Amino acid sequence: MVAVAILAAGRGTRMKSSLPKVLHSLGGKSLVERVIDSLAALAPTQCYVIVGYRGDLVRTALGDRPNLQWVEQTEQLGTGHAVQQLMPYLQGFAGDLIVLNGDVPLLRPETIAQLLNTHQQNRNAATLLTAQLPQPKGYGRVFCDSQNLVKAIVEDRDCTPAQRQNHRINAGVYCFRWADLARVLPNLQSNNDQQEYYLTDAVNELVAAGADQSPVMAIEVEDYQEILGINDRKQLATAYSILQDRLKTHWMAAGVTLIDPDSITLDETVELQPDVIIEPQTHLRGQTRIGRGTRIGPGCLIENSEIGENVTVLYSVIMDSQVQAGSRVGPYAHLRGHAQVGSQCRIGNFVELKQARLGDRTNVSHLSYLGDAVVGSQVNIGAGTITANYDGVKKHQTQIGDRSKTGSNSVLVAPLSLGKDVTVAAGSVITEDVPDDCLVVARARQVVKPGWRPKFLIQQDEEAGAGG
Repeated sequence: MVAVAILAAGRGTRMKSSLPKVLHSLGGKSLVERVIDSLAALAPTQCYVIVGYRGDLVRTALGDRPNLQWVEQTEQLGTGHAVQQLMPYLQGFAGDLIVLNGDVPLLRPETIAQLLNTHQQNRNAATLLTAQLPQPKGYGRVFCDSQNLVKAIVEDRDCTPAQRQNHRINAGVYCFRWADLARVLPNLQSNNDQQEYYLTDAVNELVAAGADQSPVMAIEVEDYQEILGINDRKQLATAYSILQDRLKTHWMAAGVTLIDPDSITLDETVELQPDVIIEPQTHLRGQTRIGRGTRIGPGCLIENSEIGENVTVLYSVIMDSQVQAGSRVGPYAHLRGHAQVGSQCRIGNFVELKQARLGDRTNVSHLSYLGDAVVGSQVNIGAGTITANYDGVKKHQTQIGDRSKTGSNSVLVAPLSLGKDVTVAAGSVITEDVPDDCLVVARARQVVKPGWRPKFLIQQDEEAGAGG
């Protein structure tokens, strides 16, 4: 049996935020969500989240996560104190406990699986994750023999100059045989500058009491970036860069072209098909899926949207919407509010669609707004056409049938239905339903008055004549 404890009680004062540190976002997920996701390969029997500062927010944020158990750490007195809070919950537990930090979000599932496998195969009392850091200042050093058996963990401030030459640091990620850890947890002391109870002291006690049948062992992570913790906004930005590099490497290996990767950002939840091309200054967020052969950008933001195959999107924003195969969007279009664009459509310059559904081969080429509209196939929306969908209280729907056309600067006042094969004359304001096969003109007749001039000009001419 394997239980997991995630330490998520800290405030994170260096973040300068009212939000608990573990709830800060990294690539579309909170830090603690990333830690939970790293357990996907383990399927632990129990997963405890130890909360403290604004624990209600953490509970709410993770409310849809199944099988989590909550442990309250009312005072934050160190990592050892946090794990001590588990003792009432794990009475009689005979398995292993993995301890993770809620602010270490880059651990790969394979690394945690390797930690557990090493621990169980060697029947260790404790196994800890270590890393070789280029700049280890501030980290506790781990000293091992040739068999990777831990001899001591020495805090940086307590290291001699010779010991500081050891760059192997403690990552703060552990696997314990619970029975052994539970035996030493009550012995922890807070005799240190911070007056806190450290879990490393429990490890050192296990080392001191250990025998060949209960060793304490260390494994070294291949990529030290995995164990980087988040304590301030700069470290959050560093972690984001690492995550972006991972994601971009993955997608380029999968057949996606990223032109100027440094200017592109991706959420981990985005899905891309082979032969997608992402141009510079493009940002893909949330549950976004991009189909094969599609070209996005430059200068696009797409969030929680589905883009079909062989679509082109240029300098546009698409949110919570769908665009089907072969359509073209932009430049400077805005699709939002569950807009749905059919195949082989053209959504052009300065067009906004909000909760509008367009059939196949329909064109809205420029300077138009369609809100709360259902538009058929092969419809042509003239420049400057708008649906007047809001009466000041409620939104109303406009329906436009197949093969209909609107002239430039038309206003369609909802609720309204235009039939199939309808032509709306330019400059019309349509307020009543129109049947199939019609030309509709709704504008005042043009009146031309020869020789007409404004009264103030006539008055000025008369005054000038009188003065002469």
